[in-house]
Amino acid sequence: MSVEPIEEDGEGDELVPLSALQHWVVCPRQCCLIHLEQQWAENLATAEGRLLHERVHELGRELRRGVRVVTSMPLRSRALGLVGVADLVELHRMPDGRWRPYPVEFKRGRPKPHEADQVQLCAQAMALEEMFGISVPEGALYYGKQRRRRVVHFDDTLRARTRAVANEVRIALAAGQTPPPIYDKSRCDPCSLIHLCHPRALSGGRRLARWLARWIEEDVE
Repeated sequence: MSVEPIEEDGEGDELVPLSALQHWVVCPRQCCLIHLEQQWAENLATAEGRLLHERVHELGRELRRGVRVVTSMPLRSRALGLVGVADLVELHRMPDGRWRPYPVEFKRGRPKPHEADQVQLCAQAMALEEMFGISVPEGALYYGKQRRRRVVHFDDTLRARTRAVANEVRIALAAGQTPPPIYDKSRCDPCSLIHLCHPRALSGGRRLARWLARWIEEDVE
């Protein structure tokens, strides 16, 4: 994975990488390590994910059953303050001659217990709406382990969540401070950044620091 740079929108406002939204929902510290400190490490899972994305991007453009398929489509949203690239966008011809985009995001594993993938896909859809001037009501997540699509409907709740996450990411990256780690076995152990993040050691250090502070205050009293 190459770390996506923060760009400007031509009017001096910074556009943050769209992929940062997915990282933020998973873990705010992971997001800042990647997009603020420009740190990255690969493990088997991320390597498999990178190869899957590379194979998708090699498809290029094609016309399939009246649907135009475009890979690696650049995305930009001034409303959300985001810039990025869509894995694959299907363009469906409408009766009035316009094209309706249908984003498809590829993931190597299985559906996750959190909404990170849905937020990332919804952000792509909202960027496409801005670019094409047409509503994008749904898209799909393709999980490699299941080898099938899961349709995602971009309802008001998901759109509101996506706007909120985009705003949180912009504020966090603008502040320039990486959040401290909070160790969670299910989230931290599979993370490729665990040896850069040190969640166990640093989380324990914070607990010790709080304990020492309380001990000193009690001793002084």
